[in-house]
Amino acid sequence: MRPFELLAPETVEAAVSSPGTFLAGGTTLVDLMKLNVLTPPQVLDINAVPLRGIDTADGLRIGALERMGDIAAHPGVYPAISRALLLSASQQIRNMASIGGNLMQRTRCSYFRDVAMPCNRRIPGSGCPAISGANRMHAVLGTSDSCVATHASDVAVALVALDARLRLVSTTGTRVVELASFHRQPGDTPEVETDLQPGELIAEVVVPRLDWASNSTYVKVRDRQSYEFALCSAAVALRVEDSRIVDARVAAGGVATVPWRLPAVEAALRGAPATVSAFEDAAALAAEGARPLSGNGFKTSLLRRTIVRALLELTEGSR
Repeated sequence: MRPFELLAPETVEAAVSSPGTFLAGGTTLVDLMKLNVLTPPQVLDINAVPLRGIDTADGLRIGALERMGDIAAHPGVYPAISRALLLSASQQIRNMASIGGNLMQRTRCSYFRDVAMPCNRRIPGSGCPAISGANRMHAVLGTSDSCVATHASDVAVALVALDARLRLVSTTGTRVVELASFHRQPGDTPEVETDLQPGELIAEVVVPRLDWASNSTYVKVRDRQSYEFALCSAAVALRVEDSRIVDARVAAGGVATVPWRLPAVEAALRGAPATVSAFEDAAALAAEGARPLSGNGFKTSLLRRTIVRALLELTEGSR
């Protein structure tokens, strides 16, 4: 790790007025600094900044510095969000990591994390060795010839499914963005990973009120039962009446370069009976446009099966 200056602003105004890299829980930033993947000359510890609180009075509002463990345990948090948080990491990490930091975490691609290797996200134009290399964990959706790295966040998948927004603050004021458009697909600029502008800070996560989101879940498929990133995941919320699906929200993780909303699957589910065959028909649309690599072609069928598994989990009592 290279030397750096550590500052600790205590207000939002001081934080966004100071040049540097924001530090909350540090569970991603410190790792990457140790590897010299990130070498910020100045780090801003923002833990004293008043960006906390969980409000469930009308929808869900979460301060960006709220810890993942506290959010998961809160009784008013939608099940898909709570479960995604619980499946994200060990209890120790959940006690440290913030929700804002989780949404800003960098890819776990081994080429990105190895400074001896080329990587277009670290050094634009240097190449993407994952395309022809070790790519079993990599994306099949939203990829480009510049980058095929998956987005690592579990809870971002659940939040995208539930139409979450982010409130961002800077010296010029406040703006609100849809989380679904906040993370950027790599295209020709894989080094630009989010819509966050220089000096901006995530202040709050806002999830609109959706009463039937109490019937939601998050299913995560991984190589081992705990402390592992997703090979594939699905966040699903369903409104079912008289054994027929009235509305649906579906998003996937572990298979795309960003948290991946699946509107075609949602549309196919609306009005369909809550049956296995209807679930399979809808899930068949999930991998449209996929570009499998040499080592991850299994993810297209795994994605379909993961969605069906989530749907079955939510409807076992109504079928």
